[in-house]
Amino acid sequence: MAKCDTAKTESARLPAGLAARLSPGRPVLIAGPTASGKSALALEIARHLGGEVVNADALQVHADWRVLTARPSRQEEEAVPHRLYGHVPREASYSVGAWLRDVEPLLTAGAPTPVIVGGTGLYLSALTQGLNDIPQTPAIIRKEAVARLEAKGLAALVDELRGRDPATLAGLDAANPARVLRAWEVLRATGRGLSDWQAAPKRPLLPLSGATALMVNPPRDVLAARIAARFDAMLAGGALDEVRAALPHWQEGAPWTRAIGAAELRAHLEGALSLEEARDRAIVASRRYAKRQRTWLRARMGGWEVLPAS
Repeated sequence: MAKCDTAKTESARLPAGLAARLSPGRPVLIAGPTASGKSALALEIARHLGGEVVNADALQVHADWRVLTARPSRQEEEAVPHRLYGHVPREASYSVGAWLRDVEPLLTAGAPTPVIVGGTGLYLSALTQGLNDIPQTPAIIRKEAVARLEAKGLAALVDELRGRDPATLAGLDAANPARVLRAWEVLRATGRGLSDWQAAPKRPLLPLSGATALMVNPPRDVLAARIAARFDAMLAGGALDEVRAALPHWQEGAPWTRAIGAAELRAHLEGALSLEEARDRAIVASRRYAKRQRTWLRARMGGWEVLPAS
């Protein structure tokens, strides 16, 4: 009887009517901008289904950041199994293709129901729409790209793409260093633009028709308040200590250093900003990131169910 009461309590935490539409064995996908509450929803759904939460956030894969990327707490990980969080060492490269290889075994029949959650739209679209088999970028070219970024800046890489691969640049977030670096590396390594590779036929690992796909997208003012409150909680929870511990290993342009707030807190630790200035700049950066996520999700994920604002 107690078990039944617990199940009812857990189901009641889900949006109205959602529990009845969830089925054990059927994967659940949850997308949304940063601080939208999607991780909490994933935890409740995994509890309800007896499943496991699977990360689809490119920042939360890195081992260095637990607090700064708002990874699930140790208590949450003990309550429900969590996969693909913090499993990538700082020195390792990691791509959407690597994520697909990691997630594939979690989709096999008989495995716990996966509740795949994240704000990296490229991971989710690759999962449900397929990804072309783009050759892995050699380490020497990745180092060349990072060195070029450090020496010449992001605008120079964007200008190179504009001259050599305008088709890729047209569909790229040119303000995102990770995306620009990836496009430059693929062009340098293969002689073909990223958009050319992406136009080839592809097979999805998990078609959208085979999953329950949900989008969490609170009103902009609600999201802004959540972003500020969450960053303050990160500071209280040890984010500054995480960045301090990472400083001796810092490599400009490395993927793991791009966690939102890392650069701002580093600037504070090096004396360039007060803690209040670093906090305010990190919150602004988080809001801009959330805006880019919302734009991307609206444009690419029209077939997903948008949940009512909570």
